[in-house]
Amino acid sequence: MCVGICLAGGTGSRLFPITKGVSKQLLPIYDKPMIYYPISVLMLAGIRDILIITTTEDADSFKRLLGDGGQFGVSFSYAVQEKPNGIAEAFIIGEEFIGDNSVCLILGDNIFHGPGFSDYLISAKYAATGAFDMEKLAKVFGYYVNDPERYGVATLGPDGYIKEIEEKPKNPKSNYAIVGLYFYPNDVVEKAKQIKPSERGELEITSLNNLYIKENRLFMEELPRGFAWLDTGTFDSLSEASNYIETIEKRQGLQIACLEEIAYDNEWINSDQLLQSAKAMEKNEYGQYLMKLYNKKLEKYDI
Repeated sequence: MCVGICLAGGTGSRLFPITKGVSKQLLPIYDKPMIYYPISVLMLAGIRDILIITTTEDADSFKRLLGDGGQFGVSFSYAVQEKPNGIAEAFIIGEEFIGDNSVCLILGDNIFHGPGFSDYLISAKYAATGAFDMEKLAKVFGYYVNDPERYGVATLGPDGYIKEIEEKPKNPKSNYAIVGLYFYPNDVVEKAKQIKPSERGELEITSLNNLYIKENRLFMEELPRGFAWLDTGTFDSLSEASNYIETIEKRQGLQIACLEEIAYDNEWINSDQLLQSAKAMEKNEYGQYLMKLYNKKLEKYDI
């Protein structure tokens, strides 16, 4: 089985003053909280056991927003990262939660949208779990960017396995940035314990990935042209992400990262649970969208 971790900690200092007193991942991206978007990715991968890692100050706010996950057909657990000690620390914090499972880690400020995304996610999940007698591989996702010097950049061998990851290189060897979405086999916990803090005092995800590179077990899946990967770490990118979501939703009349819809399509919740969520938000467009889903289901089955 594969479990999920959403890392939603940090101080959000680049977004002060709007993040003073509130987690960045609780800010709205158009019509829903930012954290809905990474959670939707985990759900699209078929992952139902999810650990939310946040700060001591924000833990109660996330619990009020998300509860135990029952309304979405999933199970949420919560843990605290006392200080921003690095992305890789998530696996040490989540050791007991991970147990004997493989794990997908997604950063709480990353937004993904594009066709066929579920297929990419499920393939990565199978690779990490060693399904169908495959070797258990770590899988990351690469996104072609115009400014690779701002990111961790991957150099690939001819077989799709990563030969090297350079963090913010002055002379990038490729244009493929590694995004904030990672699938790992169960041995990731022990590997996270092996790495040493960087010069900035953090357990770097690149250091963890390099351990898999040494074993030739880190594979990169390229997100295709036209796919959207949005990072929301600055005022501009926060606004751009909201504008993007608004444009797509208004043009198509379809929600992005609607957790109830994903759960309903997967039959993780029933029509009564969907109706309950719709009625709770019937005065806004999100609730009205859920009501449309409920009514369409009734029409489909002529109930």
